[in-house]
Amino acid sequence: MKLKKIKRDDNGLITGGSVNYIFNEDGFIDWRKMIKTEHLVPNRQKTSETDVTKLKDTELIILLGGIKELAQVRGYTDVRYDVKTPASDYVVAICSMTFIPNYETESKEVTFSAIGDAGPHNTHGFGQQFLAACAENRAFVRCVRSFLRISIVANEELPKMVFAPQPASAAAEEHQASPATLLKNLMKEKNVTFETLKKKLEKENYEKVEKIMTVENIPKSKIFELIDRMKKIKA
Repeated sequence: MKLKKIKRDDNGLITGGSVNYIFNEDGFIDWRKMIKTEHLVPNRQKTSETDVTKLKDTELIILLGGIKELAQVRGYTDVRYDVKTPASDYVVAICSMTFIPNYETESKEVTFSAIGDAGPHNTHGFGQQFLAACAENRAFVRCVRSFLRISIVANEELPKMVFAPQPASAAAEEHQASPATLLKNLMKEKNVTFETLKKKLEKENYEKVEKIMTVENIPKSKIFELIDRMKKIKA
């Protein structure tokens, strides 16, 4: 079998005719239209139609294979994951990808990041046994989707909790705690008040501090950082 080497032109596009690029009226690549129909499936929660060509983007789901194919066509040199475990059954992953230069980025290399999390509140069945893998996959698909401006949700992002029973006890609700709840519980454990936390953020010149009136106002990415830092504090 003859190996095929990927070659790109000065615009960063694959040459040789193996890729049929589709462009929008502004001259940029329409990455949404680059998704092959074989990588799209109907969102059964929103439609009974089976023909994906008749559905709106909000009624579709893109499979992992489609995301990987788009990433390969776009071109990247590096993928890195920063995985945190704020709780024993809650995993957060940040995926950072370095995309190669092309004409859309003014021939500059671009690094893009996205967050994915996984826990009992947003996974179901088999996925609950592999929370780290779920979080990494979610971060990856969100990174590619966001960078390429694709609005179709990826299969890996769905909680798959449609038929799951709702928690009936306080213990179950705590088991499904949100990141903000995890931070508040940790603050209580470490005797850190909200006022102390906010003053710390002000001292560090955190740019969004003026918008923070409650713990819930803190961006999720910052919450994960604070949880990681607060775990090191001796109560």
